[in-house]
Amino acid sequence: MKKKTVRDIDVSGKRVLMRVDFNVPLGEDGSILDDRRIRAALPTIEYLLEKGAKLILVSHLGRPKGFDPAYKMDNVARRLSELLGKPVRKLDACVGPEVKQAVEEMKPGDVIMLENVRFYEGETKNDPEFARQLAELADIYVNDAFGTAHRAHASTEGVTKYLPAVAGFLMEKELEFLGKVISAPDKPFVVILGGAKVSDKIGVIENLLDKADTLLIGGGMLFTFLKAKGLEIGKSLLDAEHLDYAKGLLEKAPDKIVLAEDVVVADKIAPDASYKIVPVDSIPPDWIGVDIGPRTVETFSNYIKNAKTIFWNGPMGIYEIEAFAEGTKGVAKAVAESPALSIVGGGDIAAALEELSFADKISHISTGGGASLEFIEGKELPGVAALLDKGCCCCGG
Repeated sequence: MKKKTVRDIDVSGKRVLMRVDFNVPLGEDGSILDDRRIRAALPTIEYLLEKGAKLILVSHLGRPKGFDPAYKMDNVARRLSELLGKPVRKLDACVGPEVKQAVEEMKPGDVIMLENVRFYEGETKNDPEFARQLAELADIYVNDAFGTAHRAHASTEGVTKYLPAVAGFLMEKELEFLGKVISAPDKPFVVILGGAKVSDKIGVIENLLDKADTLLIGGGMLFTFLKAKGLEIGKSLLDAEHLDYAKGLLEKAPDKIVLAEDVVVADKIAPDASYKIVPVDSIPPDWIGVDIGPRTVETFSNYIKNAKTIFWNGPMGIYEIEAFAEGTKGVAKAVAESPALSIVGGGDIAAALEELSFADKISHISTGGGASLEFIEGKELPGVAALLDKGCCCCGG
C-alpha cells in the first residue's frame, strides 16, 4: 500500500520530528569520511524548511553502548549546516527540559539536531515512555531513514503511536524503486548476487527466483554453488550448511542460475598475494577463490546489456584488495552502461560505484543495506508499516 509523504500534510509553523539516517563512517579523529547519507536527506529537509516547518532531526551514529563522546552528533550537525547554508543547532540530549525549552524557542525554518538517539537505552528497546518523550517535542513525525526501517526502535516505530507519521522523499524513493523489483519488474529481469555466504541471500533468492529471468552468482557464495556441482574449490569459502540448498537450487532452476566460468585464485588473502586466473574446474587444492574472472565478466555483461530490470546485491570478489576488485568493477561498468532500470542494494557496492564514478548512472542505489534486503525478501519493515497509508483521512490527507 502507498504511504503518505510530506507532500500530503501541512507543515507550516508545525514542529516536525524527522528521523534521518546520518550513520556516516567516521575517521579516527571523528571526521566524516563519506557524507552521502546526509546529502540523501537534503531534499526532504529543504522541502520542510521551505514550507515553514520547525525541524527537529534525530539519528543514530555507530553502535555506542550508552553515552560515548566518539559518537556525538556534533560533526554531523556541522556538515549538515555547511550543506544547507544555514545554522543547525546541535543539542546534547534527545529528551528533557533543555530540549523542550530549545524547541519552544524555535521559529519556522529553524533546524535542531538532537544527540545520538542510541545513547538512550530506550531507543533500541522501543521503550514506550522514551518514544512518548520524543513525540512530545513535535506535531508531526517524518521518517526518511529507510536504512533503519527494519528496526522497531523508539525513533522509527514507537513515536508513530503518538504522532501522525509520513514518509520523506528518500523513504518514498526507496519504496518505489525496491517495490518495482518485487511487484512487476520489466523483463528480462536480471538479479546479480555476490557477497560471502549463501545463507545471507536465501530470502532474496526465494522471493525473486520466480520473478527473475536470470540469477548471476559471484562473490564468496559462488564457491558453495561450484562445490554443489561437484567441483573442487581448494581453500575457497564454503557455506557447508547450505550446500544441499545450493544443490537443490541448481536442480530446480538450471536455466536461470548462471555461475562463473573462470575465477581469480590467490595463495592468500592479502595485497601482496600471488594470484592467477583459472577455469572453475581447475582451482588448485591450496588456493583460494577471490574474484570472478574476465571471461565471466564478459558473460555476465551480456546478460546485463540485454536486461530491462537489474537488481544487484553483493560484490563479485574481495573488493577491498585492488587485485581482487576487477570482477566487481567489470560488472559495475556493465550495469552503469545498461539502459535497464538498475537498482543496487546498498552496502559495499554503493561505495564501489561511487569510487568508480558510476553512481550517477544507476537508477537507484539503496541507502539501506539490511533494510533493502529484508524488503526484497518480502518482509514487513516496522518503520514502513507504521507510516500512514495514502487514502486515510488523518492529518489532512
